[in-house]
Parts: sequence; C-alpha cells; structure tokens
Amino acid sequence: MSEINQLILLAKYNKLMNQRQYFSVANLSKAGLYEDKGAFFKSVIGILNHILVGDIIWLKRFAEHPSGREALSYICMLEKPSSLNAILFTNFGELNSERKKIDEMIIQWVNQLSYKDIDECISYSNMAGKSFSKSFASLINHLFLHQVHHRGQITTLLSQCGVDFGETDIIEIINECGV
Repeated sequence: MSEINQLILLAKYNKLMNQRQYFSVANLSKAGLYEDKGAFFKSVIGILNHILVGDIIWLKRFAEHPSGREALSYICMLEKPSSLNAILFTNFGELNSERKKIDEMIIQWVNQLSYKDIDECISYSNMAGKSFSKSFASLINHLFLHQVHHRGQITTLLSQCGVDFGETDIIEIINECGV
C-alpha cells in the first residue's frame, strides 16, 4: 500500500472511530461526561476537547503548506487554542458537530495530497515556542496516532462506566486483497 493510501485509510478510520466514540459517549450521564476521573485532561469532555485542540494546532501548521491552504481554510479561521487543556466546547452536541466537520475536512485534505507534498519537511514551533523541522508524512501520522492514544483513554473510562465501545481495530476497514 502506498503511503498516500495509508494516510487515506487512517483518515477514514479516524472518522469512523470518532463517530463511534461520540455515539458511545452520548450514553454517559452528565456526571460520567464531566466528572474528573483522574485521567489525562481529567474528564471525558476534557479528553475530547484535548483531541480537538491537538487537531486544530496540527492542522493550522499543515495549512501553512501550499497543499493545505484551500482544503484547510476552515481551520485557518479558527483561533489557535491557548493551551493543550483548553476547553473549546462545554456543550457535547456542539463539540460533536465540530468533530464531524473537522473529520470530514481531514479526509478531503488527505485525499488531495500528492507524493511530492508528503515527501517534504515542514517547519513549525510547538506551544512552548521551540522550533522543529520534520517529515510531513510522519507528522500527519502523528495527528492520527495522537487521537488513537486519547481515544483509548476514553474507551477505558467508558468501560468503567459500563458502556461497551465495541470494535476498535483498523483491520475492520482494510480491504481484502483482490477486491
């Protein structure tokens, strides 16, 4: 599988898992959603916001690359989160709407990337102002892996609340060979 096809697969997987996670989270009580569980970013709503914060920060960086300017124009209009634990949405419905919009935008953006684009390096500064220059393809992979990491935390919290998240493996959406 080519690197671009792998990124497209990850974008589709990302959207599917986010849809399932938000559907499962919708079954939580208010306490289950907002209560400090001692997890990264404290609560389920805190972790969901953090994932979105991370996406916005990375997508803003990616939008500076010529390949992202048009496809990521919506992200360019958003304010850069002030911190990694910023709560962008306290209302779950609004957070869910924004998640869907950004997931669809990620798919559209990844689908139009070229090999030339992903073979380049991009330069950026982290939240502390430290500068880096890294492989674009590797940073796109990081975008997806960051979500996987934190979705795993939410899945654990869901389990503790008696909510069965279900299947999480990407194998489910990988096509059979010859199909």
